[in-house]
Amino acid sequence: MTDTARPFTATSLDQMPDMDALLSCSGLDFMRDMIAGRLTAPPIGATLGFTALSADPGRVVFEGTPGFGALNPMRGVHGGWYGAILDSCMACAVMTLLDKGQIYTTLEYKVNITRALPLGMAAVATGTTQHGGRRTATAVGELRGRDDGKLYATGSTTCLIMDAA
Repeated sequence: MTDTARPFTATSLDQMPDMDALLSCSGLDFMRDMIAGRLTAPPIGATLGFTALSADPGRVVFEGTPGFGALNPMRGVHGGWYGAILDSCMACAVMTLLDKGQIYTTLEYKVNITRALPLGMAAVATGTTQHGGRRTATAVGELRGRDDGKLYATGSTTCLIMDAA
């Protein structure tokens, strides 16, 4: 599923979906509602210049472009930008496997930067779940240039799955 609509980004806590909204649907439905604009998107995407484009069971795609605010002192894109977009796509891939009433949190993630992503270059981050268990899930991610297809970074994550009740 690909939805080209850009969701409205929350600018206050009151605009963000509350826990009842999160728990009232599956993780996949929640992601799809956010992408379609039926729920607000979290502010981190606007802050760092990325957004979710599509969500399918076990797979989520984000697109982003690092802006000037993502630069480190050496004028390169800070590793934290790579980490944020990869953590987002990988953890959201795990989220697509959650049943109604479940939540998750990232336990750990790792990023390997394979080449420098130029300032202002659009990139696509794809997260794919590798294991979805009762209490833990793992996923991997790739960050590729949108136009050149080159691999700029990879990642892996482990998430803890919890019943909210």
